[in-house]
Amino acid sequence: MERYFSFNRYLRQIFGERVHRISIDAGFSCPNLDGSISDKGCIFCNNLAFVQQYYDNKVSQLENVRRQIQDAINFYSNSKRFKIKKFIAYFQSYTNTYADVEKLESVYDVVKEFPQIVGISISTRPDCIDEEKLKLINSYTEKYLVWVEYGMQTSDDKILIWLNRGHSWDDFVNTIELTKKYPKINIGAHIIVGLPQQDIIKDAEEVGRLKLNGVKLHVLHILKNTYLEKLYNEGKIKILEENEYINEVCKFLENIPKDVVILRLVSSAKKELLLAPEWMNNKTKIILKINERLEQLNSYQGRNFSTNS
Repeated sequence: MERYFSFNRYLRQIFGERVHRISIDAGFSCPNLDGSISDKGCIFCNNLAFVQQYYDNKVSQLENVRRQIQDAINFYSNSKRFKIKKFIAYFQSYTNTYADVEKLESVYDVVKEFPQIVGISISTRPDCIDEEKLKLINSYTEKYLVWVEYGMQTSDDKILIWLNRGHSWDDFVNTIELTKKYPKINIGAHIIVGLPQQDIIKDAEEVGRLKLNGVKLHVLHILKNTYLEKLYNEGKIKILEENEYINEVCKFLENIPKDVVILRLVSSAKKELLLAPEWMNNKTKIILKINERLEQLNSYQGRNFSTNS
């Protein structure tokens, strides 16, 4: 028995088969890196740790996106192991609404060249969206399953400042309310588990209060070439042990609505850039242990939501 609403189950309910998400580096930047907000970035951020280095500066932005999609489709559809026929184009790296509407449209439109693409997912910051961009994104909902994933991280403003996010909790809430004007757009939130002074149950309650469609969980981890690495080396930051993370995730799941899609339960990072914790890259093991812990507790996603909402 699966005790949470996994993304895989959600997609099978819609499409009746396995759907693979293609991670795309479309060459966008980030206002928290290019000086618009800051040139330091979030203290945890090193995009090189979780994206494939497909972007080729020798060809155009559109050709880069085209090649990444084609290469992924070729691999997953022709592989004897996978044989996948349907795909979601996931614009993952950096901030994928950080451009003018015309540029965004030209990039997103590349998916129309591939009939195997059935969905579009766009990862971005809550301060890089507006009405015109949402109108554009909404235009794809006629033919595609559409998700926008916003970096929430936490609902605590003090922690957001510590993370150097460059936006407030109110900014996030206002963006969610704006996005809800387009009900065909599914709204996801990225949340970090293991932040100092974090109240994970409060974060879960906010997910329910805002009626988000999905959540993606990240382990607070230490990557090379980040400010968080400096704090870790100075002994100023503690990283969760494996069992602590499992406990926090279970509490989170118990306190969100049962119909919130779990886009991911645990993050991973490239081994050569990851300093700690090493256990996070054994995703299959962690997911199994989360299910086992919920079973031991005779618990499940949404168990406590009605009492906390």
